[in-house]
Parts: sequence; C-alpha cells; structure tokens
Amino acid sequence: MKKPQKGIHHITVLGGDGQRTTDFYVKTLGLRMIMKTVNQDDPSTYHLFYVNGTKKPGSSMTFFPWPMAVQGKSGSGEATVVSFSVPAGSEAYWAERFGEQDVDFKGPFERFGRNVMRFADPDRLKLELVFEPGIGKVSAWDKGTVPPEHGIRGFWGTVLSIKEAEATGALLEKVFGFEKQEEDGNLSLYQTKADIGSAVILEKTEPKQGTTGRGIVHHVAFRAKDDEEQEWMRREVIKHGLHPTRQIDRHFFRSVYFQSPGGVLFEIATDGPGYEAVQAEEDLGRKIWLPESLEHRREMIEKRLPEITV
Repeated sequence: MKKPQKGIHHITVLGGDGQRTTDFYVKTLGLRMIMKTVNQDDPSTYHLFYVNGTKKPGSSMTFFPWPMAVQGKSGSGEATVVSFSVPAGSEAYWAERFGEQDVDFKGPFERFGRNVMRFADPDRLKLELVFEPGIGKVSAWDKGTVPPEHGIRGFWGTVLSIKEAEATGALLEKVFGFEKQEEDGNLSLYQTKADIGSAVILEKTEPKQGTTGRGIVHHVAFRAKDDEEQEWMRREVIKHGLHPTRQIDRHFFRSVYFQSPGGVLFEIATDGPGYEAVQAEEDLGRKIWLPESLEHRREMIEKRLPEITV
C-alpha cells in the first residue's frame, strides 16, 4: 500500500471550564463549535469539538473540560504547542484583535520561513498562529467573529517535545507519510502535502517531568483515509515494536491508540464518516449528541452537565 500523505486529524486537550473554553475558541479565535458530546469513556464529562469552515479532518481541536482539574505543567514526552494556520498578511489584524481581547502574545517572529505569533488559551496551553501563504484556498468559518479573510483554516501543526526524536521521526516518515524538511538547532520540521494539519516539529529535549491537568495535550491524532488504511498503519506501528489498541468506534470516526517512542499518546483516526453522519446540521454544536448506548441515560447525563452556550 502506498504510504499515506495525510497529516494531523485532530488534537485533544485537557481543559478547565467548558464555557470559558468555548468563549475563547469560538468568540476570540473565531472557530465553530461543531460537536457537543460526552467523553465516551467517562460520560459525566463533556467532549467539545471546534473546527474551521470545512469541518474536515485537520481542523478539529477537541477538549475534555474538567473544571476542578489542577493547572497542568508541560514536560518532555508531550505535545507542547498547538499551531493554527492563517493567511499570510493577517499579522496586523491578529495583533490588533489580541490587543482588543486582552490576549498577551509574542511576535510575529520567523521560524522555518514563516511568521509565527505565540499566545496561550485560558488554561495556559501554548498556541500559535502560523501565517501561511496560499492557505486562503481552505475555508474559514464564515459565520463567526473573525472575518473569513483572516480566519483560522485549521491546524498548521504541533510541537512534540521529546528525547527520542530519531525514533519518532522514523515513525512519522514510515507510517504517517511525513518527510523531514529542515533542521534548526534542536528543532526538526516534518511535513506532508496536506493543506492543513501538515506539520510536526520535533523538539529534542532532555527528560523533564510534567504534571497532567488543565492546558495539557491529551493526544495527537493522525489521519487514515478509511478502515483499510488504518489497519495497514496499525500493522506498521506493530512493526516498530509499539502496541496499538484494536479499532474503537467513535461513531463520527474510528480510532486506534498507541504510545509513541517519545511518550506522546498518538491516535490513528479515519477521515469518515464525519460529524454529519451522526447529527443534523442544525443540531451540530448546539444539541448534546450521545451514542446510542448512552441515549437511555440522556436525562441524567444532561442534568449533571453544566450548560454551555455559544
């Protein structure tokens, strides 16, 4: 089978207050809330999804919000930065917007030939805007708070802070279809040809103990076109001496999980069937969606969950 040229599918984060997270990603960053559901492994907790205008893989930022969670502290063996792609030339717009929204930021500064602006969300997760030429062909959310010409198109990528950079780089190349592009000190850039979610920066670091909690990335998911490609990728992961799970049905995609050589939790997620397969367009992000196995508990689940509005 031809090596996949796919990129990042979604990134999932441990958050704090769900309403505060929604306000930031929807009102400040201009994303669309596409799915309001529960953690299928812990239905007492929300699982919230935010996307660009296309709703396609490569744009889904998802959160497990735990309001009582302690503040996390990033260490090695983690995805430590999440980067969004926005059109080059939007630097002045975002600097002004962040000023109006009281969002502290650094930059723009140059990295790997692109302007980058770094900031943080309310739970101190490190975020970036990467100003990418030609990204305007991907749709932003046109019913949000940010003009579409300046809006977030999806992920640019993520930074993995790890000791085992070589082994992780080999996995990116041989299983996920990335190619090593450039090096800058302890940073190595790997990319695919995808429009969004195409980049992973490996930051080679010494071991550093982190603390799980709010503002920490839970896992990074990579794209598989379908079940067949996912199973091929799963077998390739096994050949690397790693231990992936069996396929788990998440209903709007199907998942396989494993621990990367650098300690980051990776997922292989299928592109389909998509959010519209489980919920009508008018209900997406508005009505809580539950898998059939939990529908009989809907009344109890909804009573326990705090209300989140957009």
